[in-house]
Amino acid sequence: MNVNLYFVKSKKKICAKEEGKMHVTKQPWISYLEPFQIADNLYFVGCEAASSHLITTEEGHILIDTGYPQNLYLVIDAIYKLGFNPRDIKYILHSHGHYDHLGGTKALVELTGAKTYLGAGDVEYANGTVDLTWAKELGCEYYEAFEPDVIMHDGDVIRLGSTEIEVVETPGHTPGTVSFFFDVTYEGKIYRAGMHGGVGTNSMTTDFLQKYNLSTNCRQLFFEGLEKLKQKKVDVFLGNHVWNNQTLQKLERMKAGEHNPFINSEEWIPFLEQCRMNLENELKKEVEE
Repeated sequence: MNVNLYFVKSKKKICAKEEGKMHVTKQPWISYLEPFQIADNLYFVGCEAASSHLITTEEGHILIDTGYPQNLYLVIDAIYKLGFNPRDIKYILHSHGHYDHLGGTKALVELTGAKTYLGAGDVEYANGTVDLTWAKELGCEYYEAFEPDVIMHDGDVIRLGSTEIEVVETPGHTPGTVSFFFDVTYEGKIYRAGMHGGVGTNSMTTDFLQKYNLSTNCRQLFFEGLEKLKQKKVDVFLGNHVWNNQTLQKLERMKAGEHNPFINSEEWIPFLEQCRMNLENELKKEVEE
């Protein structure tokens, strides 16, 4: 399926729930997904509304994004269902500082004592200094503020056990959006996994930027980040939302017996090109209106 077509269909499904007063923040169970394994040391433990990934190591585990606070119980349950203990999470990494990616962090830290990581540009989002987590756009209040333990910068390498995660700054969706790249194993082979930390155009529209008196420079930074990421080799393309990398469709294909559809080195570049087109089309539409 065309990446953009899948993106639109999935977004419409979520939006339909919002319009029906059934948004995930009000009825979180509607976003439930059965957790599953992507590679030997990589698992999907998130929900339909926001992805979370668990990277397992011999010295504890790493969680990428905690999701909405209302969905945290589903993430915790998913980790247990896979046979792991959430209290073994040592690091919580955030792709960016929006409510649907860090909303569950405060509570999870209370449970696990995990160390939190966030891109430098989003620290004031997380600690509540500025009200830009997107919580109020969803009709919520951001009560879950926290101070990140580690501020991530371009080129950082996060190590736990035998896992090394490369951090690349890719601002645009938020000032502190970061992307992650790391090795996973599957059937005796090593593959490179990669995730862009935030590609939504909603926070780069003229209306949004003017509402909060933000610079349009975020758009140029977003485009530059896409070009930078084209230099990365990615065999396992991960999304911080299921519509980014067709998570649901791939899961169905896997259940039908297809050999691991998450391993595909041909998806990364077309996805980045589609992200560029999405923002260009959004800006073009604004001019036409």
